[in-house]
Amino acid sequence: MKIEVDYRFPVGIDPERQAKVIALGQTVGTWDASFAHREASFHKHQGEVAQVERQDDGTAIATVRFPTINVEGDIASLLTMIFGKYSMAGPAKVVDVRLPEDYGQRAKFGISGVRSRLGVLDRPLVMAIFKPALGLSAADHAQILGEVAGAGLDVIKDDEILGNLESAPTLERLRACLPVLDAAQQRTGKPLLYAVNVTGRADQLLAQAKRLIEAGANALLLNVLTYGFSVLEALAQDPEITVPIFAHPALAGALCGAPDHGFSYGVLLGTLMAHAGADAVLYPAHYGSLPFSAAEERHIRDALRDRNVFPVPSAGIHPGIVPKAIADYGIDVILNAGTGIMDHPDGAAAGVQAFFEALNVEAQKAKAQNANAQSQTQPGQPFDLDQIPPGPLRRALEKWGT
Repeated sequence: MKIEVDYRFPVGIDPERQAKVIALGQTVGTWDASFAHREASFHKHQGEVAQVERQDDGTAIATVRFPTINVEGDIASLLTMIFGKYSMAGPAKVVDVRLPEDYGQRAKFGISGVRSRLGVLDRPLVMAIFKPALGLSAADHAQILGEVAGAGLDVIKDDEILGNLESAPTLERLRACLPVLDAAQQRTGKPLLYAVNVTGRADQLLAQAKRLIEAGANALLLNVLTYGFSVLEALAQDPEITVPIFAHPALAGALCGAPDHGFSYGVLLGTLMAHAGADAVLYPAHYGSLPFSAAEERHIRDALRDRNVFPVPSAGIHPGIVPKAIADYGIDVILNAGTGIMDHPDGAAAGVQAFFEALNVEAQKAKAQNANAQSQTQPGQPFDLDQIPPGPLRRALEKWGT
């Protein structure tokens, strides 16, 4: 199978001509008569324009096929081939990439492996973020973790902007939190994953990840786009990295946000992350606090789940969106909330409890619907505040809405 890439060209660009420029210029380039004896070899490496489709809005989508022998089976060489130099040639956006099934890395854990580690098989997972981000000490992190750990939380992660800083070095944060994780497991009977932010120069980051795992880390967080896909791939294929890797989308807007340049979010945060070895990928939910399209979210969700990678819709997630999230995702989703947990009116533990109450209400709706097709409580419908008894969920809905 060849690699297929869809490029969208805006109005005013000749898509047939530009697609040919990509197919030739991003593969063999041009040659003259002095290389005629190499022509058969060139054709093996040359890209080809598969089709050009004009859209109703005047734009066009051109599909170019690339031979897999031109790349090294990784994301870096793939990006260099499909969009490297051409990305500077004018308006064009990569809106889809179709790769062979065996291209790149597979998640070591993914949906099934993370569920197995947590012992949670039949519901969405609930994830929190340490907030505030900067200015907390290692002891502060342990205190915050203590507030949410006993409430049954599944995953907590460092904020992506918190690196190995003097105010709270990464290893110190981990060591301060480990006793809290152990105590929570004693109380709840299940582990809690703490995705520690692994940072550093390329020559240091892999060793830092191994130090964290040796010290007891049970998950890692990586800002994949700032540190590079090659770093994610190195972590994913290293046999000493024995914990799930959560991929953060920091910098994605710079690469995807322009309408006629760069990549679609679905390609960058879906297809490429899924073929680079991530176990779970964070990205904005279209009903969250960042501008995002439902179509891009679906692309990401499907690309990830096709390769057993956990989708983690984020940014502005609170208990009121649980019905919508379950309607969109079913159970194979991680609900990632920062302020939606930490800023609950009754404290962070109540924020966790509100999510579990919301999940339980939706489960009861589904059960009632299965028992009675005429049930008035339909899964996916917004919560009716009048039907929610006093408690953490009701308080959350009063603050953030339904």
